Amino acid sequence: MAVLAHDLTGAGMIQERVRGQLFPEVFRDLASVEALWRSVESDPAALATPYQRFDWASAFVAAKLGCTASEQDKSLRIVVLRDAGGRPRVILPLQVARERGVRVARVIGCKHANYHMPMFASREAASMRAEDLVEILRRIGREAGIDVYLLGHQPRFWDGAANPLSLRAAPAASDAYGLILGPDPDTTAKRVFSADARKKMRSKEKKLIEAFGPVEYRVASTVEEVTSYLSAFFAQKASRFAAMDIANPYADEAIRRFIAAGACRHDDPSEVRGAAIEVSALVACNSGRVFATFAGAVSDVRYSGMMTSFDQDPVVGRSSPGDILLHHLIRDQTERGRRSFDLGVGEARYKANICDETIQLGEVTIAVTLRGHLFAIPAIAATRLKRRIKRSERLARLAKAVQKAVRRSTRQGQTAGEIKI
Repeated sequence: MAVLAHDLTGAGMIQERVRGQLFPEVFRDLASVEALWRSVESDPAALATPYQRFDWASAFVAAKLGCTASEQDKSLRIVVLRDAGGRPRVILPLQVARERGVRVARVIGCKHANYHMPMFASREAASMRAEDLVEILRRIGREAGIDVYLLGHQPRFWDGAANPLSLRAAPAASDAYGLILGPDPDTTAKRVFSADARKKMRSKEKKLIEAFGPVEYRVASTVEEVTSYLSAFFAQKASRFAAMDIANPYADEAIRRFIAAGACRHDDPSEVRGAAIEVSALVACNSGRVFATFAGAVSDVRYSGMMTSFDQDPVVGRSSPGDILLHHLIRDQTERGRRSFDLGVGEARYKANICDETIQLGEVTIAVTLRGHLFAIPAIAATRLKRRIKRSERLARLAKAVQKAVRRSTRQGQTAGEIKI
């Protein structure tokens, strides 16, 4: 009898209840699904990352795809799975585009989102079998003309619950890094930063104050502050990318509109509090000069870093303004009651220094047609190669050298072409 009781309350029994009882709907515009989406998102039982918030997705769609239903109809496919009682259990917002003649479905805003996990109405909903979810997506794909799903950055686990899509995932090229915030700012700061690191931080901040006057950590609370801090971010990033001879992704005006819109309330663009993206800055009190910026996707319980920048002035750089800002940011997020903090996908020194959690990520490929399968093969191979390079110091150095040589060759070719003309 004890064994029977265990079976009835275990994950296997939950999967049996979920299996075969989910019915799909596909929406082609945000307005049609907004009320349903928000109702799932606002439920404390929901399992989702900040990038599955309606306001985050809608900001991206409005900036990149357009606001009207006809514009969205061309590429939006928002999958909703309901149970037998009609309750929404899973939401997967997709953007479909033709790439080299193949219809490819990816999560909305995938290049700017650290995590592409579906939104699950509860942990029970997330306990569905991976095979069942994949079969439903294939059926939807056949009906919607999708050749392949490329669903990258799938967390293996989220808030302690397994992500069913990750069970079919190949390891991603990079993982993400985060930390659990403590009960109060002082305790968290002492755990994250060593005594020596905190002492150095205070010394650097003192030198910055000596050079520029009083300095303050600020979270944008008005549209004017959002505009000011983002203007500094875009300028600092442009300078940084130019120095590195790398194309600047933030030069795209649509991406700028997306970030600005995400940092304001969807229902009231003049209001910042409660927005999907939060913008912080380290600012000189007297001049308003922005030394460093940080922006992240937020929910009630989590801050997920999306982007950061710092002033390229060597005098400013000696004080490590980005590190100072990060120190204040972690304290502030703890004080405001958020439980988790992450610095997103990719390896970096500052992430390794403060993060105590590795968020393992996977790449999910679901081919619907033969054409989609053939399209996915080089994408899978590229991910494997990137992962191998990132985990080998020798290969990473070689890859950087090759990239540098290619950029130099491209510049020389462009210069020769200009002279010839």
